[in-house]
Amino acid sequence: MNVEEVIKTNFEIPIYKRTIIHMSLVKNKIDEEVTLSLKPYDITIQQFNVLSILRGQKGNPANLSTINERMVSKMSNTTRLVDKLILKGFVIRSVCKQNRRKVEILITKEGLQILEKIDGILFETEKTILKNFNETELHELNRLLNKF
Repeated sequence: MNVEEVIKTNFEIPIYKRTIIHMSLVKNKIDEEVTLSLKPYDITIQQFNVLSILRGQKGNPANLSTINERMVSKMSNTTRLVDKLILKGFVIRSVCKQNRRKVEILITKEGLQILEKIDGILFETEKTILKNFNETELHELNRLLNKF
């Protein structure tokens, strides 16, 4: 279903509203496709995001604040996400030796392995989502989105 079908009415919808609706529909479609590709690994988009952030630490731990700042979706409950990843064996939590009030999160070998499996699947999913765009159009789309 495209945006025109969704917002069909008897009056003209202002372009600003149409744009917001369209962007919301696109975001939902992307989330659906990514969620579907992550489902076989029992990982949510937010959990994948946490694991990716920790992989980017290159073996160094991160605290909850750092993870939360780098999350794509700021609405996520980072503590809950980390707890679920601990139960799956993908991350470990420890108390910082220098500052006992600071909790550090580190990705495990299993966490790195699951990301390695997911990377290829997610790459193909992203290519499929964007299959109707050529490279020039993607550059232009990114240029426009950077205006946010």
